[in-house]
Amino acid sequence: MNNWIEVCAADAIDEEDVIRFDHDGKTFAVYRSPEDDYFATDGLCTHEKIHLADGLVMDNIIECPKHNGRFDYRTGEAKGAPVCVNLQTYPIKVENGTVFIGL
Repeated sequence: MNNWIEVCAADAIDEEDVIRFDHDGKTFAVYRSPEDDYFATDGLCTHEKIHLADGLVMDNIIECPKHNGRFDYRTGEAKGAPVCVNLQTYPIKVENGTVFIGL
């Protein structure tokens, strides 16, 4: 069973962008796709623990700002060197214009 935590207003995340969300000592990244779907992953790159919210989002991919490691933010899948460990993903829901993450 998920504990749903409020992240932000849905319109606070631009289309094809990412925001950082910190909760209970952990960092998450929350994304909005071009199709207006929302996704959440761990917020730190699995290679160097850099904040992914500082990276570039394009075509459902988040690129780490340090070494250009790439992940599919929909699945968490690592998409090539230097990253080889996938990101954990988390359920997201949007209710009444508010984004929630399931922890």
